[in-house]
Amino acid sequence: MSHTLEPSAAVAAAPARTVPRLLPAAGITAGPLFIAAGMAQGLTRDGFDFTRNALSQLSLGSLGWIQVTAFLLTGLLVIGGSIAIRQTLRNAPGGTWAPRLLGAFGASFLIAGVFRADPGAGFPAGAPEDRLTSLSAHGTIHMLAGAVGYLALCAAFLVLARHFTTGGQRGWALACRLVPVGVLAGFAASATSVVAFTAGAGLGLLALSAVTARLTSTTRP
Repeated sequence: MSHTLEPSAAVAAAPARTVPRLLPAAGITAGPLFIAAGMAQGLTRDGFDFTRNALSQLSLGSLGWIQVTAFLLTGLLVIGGSIAIRQTLRNAPGGTWAPRLLGAFGASFLIAGVFRADPGAGFPAGAPEDRLTSLSAHGTIHMLAGAVGYLALCAAFLVLARHFTTGGQRGWALACRLVPVGVLAGFAASATSVVAFTAGAGLGLLALSAVTARLTSTTRP
């Protein structure tokens, strides 16, 4: 009995081998891509000040479409990475809730891309110089999406800490417990320091890339 694949079967098998390789790459790329896009725009767009303006405000103005695209693409990449982690952790500790929470984090970027932040603190040009004291409907949704998304990310790290502990990877387990502390500290300081807020958000994104790389490189489906 021959075990040679028919041409149609061989073609169908190719995507099955390709997709698992692409999904981890998506998750690993998401954080650095979003941060690089934000840094590049923040350094080149008139009126933007990292000490006064959040990266979300780059969605405003004539070039706002660039940051909107960054939000949407990052969300899709994070969701792709969550699928890769689900495949990797199937039947393992953390294999149910970590991917779900990371998928929610990715979805929050999609929502934040659709509902833009409010202008303020002098950006974009013509915006009030004072910091925001009230939010519009779309600004409120944007803020809520970010808050819920990052809470989901922090919860995912805590779930993954259990996974790493079970596997004897104490360094990674400790990192997954400390990252949420840094993220939440940055968010808590946002009322007085935009830089702290940006640093906390960036820490979460970069840590997610590192954890995704670790998980999908050690046990890839």
